[in-house]
Amino acid sequence: MGTSQSSPGAPGGVPMVPPWVPDPPPPATPPDGGQPDAAPDGQPVVVPPLPAMPLSPSIPIAPAGRFGPARTSLGQFAGSGATGDMRRGIGHYVRKGLGGSNTATRRFSGTARTAGTLYGALSAVSSGQATGTGSPLDPSLLAGRSAGEIIDAVVEAVRPVDGTQDGESSRNAIHGALSDLLAQFPDADLLNLTDDQRTIVVEGFIGLDIFHRVQLDVGMAVQDKAPTYTVALSRLREIKNYIKQAISAQFRRLRAAGQTLTARRVSEIARQTIQETFIVFEGYAE
Repeated sequence: MGTSQSSPGAPGGVPMVPPWVPDPPPPATPPDGGQPDAAPDGQPVVVPPLPAMPLSPSIPIAPAGRFGPARTSLGQFAGSGATGDMRRGIGHYVRKGLGGSNTATRRFSGTARTAGTLYGALSAVSSGQATGTGSPLDPSLLAGRSAGEIIDAVVEAVRPVDGTQDGESSRNAIHGALSDLLAQFPDADLLNLTDDQRTIVVEGFIGLDIFHRVQLDVGMAVQDKAPTYTVALSRLREIKNYIKQAISAQFRRLRAAGQTLTARRVSEIARQTIQETFIVFEGYAE
């Protein structure tokens, strides 16, 4: 039982982080030279510093059978539907499959950067500052277009085709996140999204991009072990929703701690969200 979105998974003996993955986004700095953001009452907001992304001089090499434990647990989940089996599978995926939360976060540096580009593009369109003539987000080209056509334009502007699995995954994730927003807010104007709606899109994009990578690497275990095709789709949907909910929970936690999602900080906050989520996931393998 296979789909075009599944593969045997990345093999052992290769770098845990492929050479085409960009470096982690640098820490964001205030545009005024270091002054913190101000609260509505004019007082500075005390924002906890984002932990630095650990950098090592070399990328670890993936061991043989790197996804074996994840496939075993997720295969059990496919048959049992037990949340514990799913969590263990995701935990093993991060711990052994991706080399732990730090290396896994580096593996998804492109996701963090694309999240920033996506937020920036949506913000520019909403403020009437979209890129100029000939770009996919040229206002003159978007006038009168359907929601589907606008979504396609955003995908092209944010993540042009580059021939990589990561690129295709991100394109699908952007499309899915915008489509999910419209399902939640049918009257949303994609050319004039609110701050909250842009945040929802970014959260959804990150969760979907991570899920697509999980599905590519270990999704076949779920498809092979599920009793029926319908059950397999249901189990994969549960994994997707679980990852998306975990990302949203970390975003809520960061906002509660004083982090503000602004165009200049999105990539770094996305990176921390991914890192904190992977730390939680890795704990499931203990």
